[in-house]
Amino acid sequence: MIQKIKYWAEEHPKLKQFLLLLLLPKNDFRPRWWVRNFLNPLKHKRGKGVIVRRQTRLDVLPFNQFSIGDNTLIEAFTVVNNGMGDVHIGKNTLIGLSNSLTGPLQVGDDVMFAQNVALSGLNHGYSDINIPIRQQECKTSAVVVGNNVWIGANAVVTLGVHIGENSIVAAGSVVTKNVPAYTIVAGNPAKIMKQYNFETEEWERIVYAKKEKLTK
Repeated sequence: MIQKIKYWAEEHPKLKQFLLLLLLPKNDFRPRWWVRNFLNPLKHKRGKGVIVRRQTRLDVLPFNQFSIGDNTLIEAFTVVNNGMGDVHIGKNTLIGLSNSLTGPLQVGDDVMFAQNVALSGLNHGYSDINIPIRQQECKTSAVVVGNNVWIGANAVVTLGVHIGENSIVAAGSVVTKNVPAYTIVAGNPAKIMKQYNFETEEWERIVYAKKEKLTK
């Protein structure tokens, strides 16, 4: 039923505007009280043992998907927004203090995010200088974080980036391109620093002149 309403709204702009006003106060991104407390719990999936701190803002709406796997913790002052795309967070995952997670976004199992991590599957349009940026159409492309990934404090991951399983993003990194599995990246923009060697069973440093470039 919700998908049908979403389809009708996309075909009729006035209906879409009316429905958005029912879900969100004007010029606000936080859903209304009745949406947060009555509609969302019926629509979205939350596993067993999930902890979401009271100070967390779940700016999630019923017309896109949102789910949290078993035994996942979302720490205080984090903001999760699925207004522009689905957000799925796996099981046994830790979302640290003051994170910003904007869909479309998929986070795997056994993932750790430190403090002030920002991941966004959208980017604001800016091509027309005669229209305010906030009024221009957004571009979306899902951010995907594999299983057993660790992202350090103050890191930023931009739209469309895929981070392979068992990888590490160093604190303060800005990741704009895909990260292979079993890889450590650091810097702005992020570059490969180490990769895991299954033969030696060690993380081996990549010589700077021969570092593999991150590829989109």
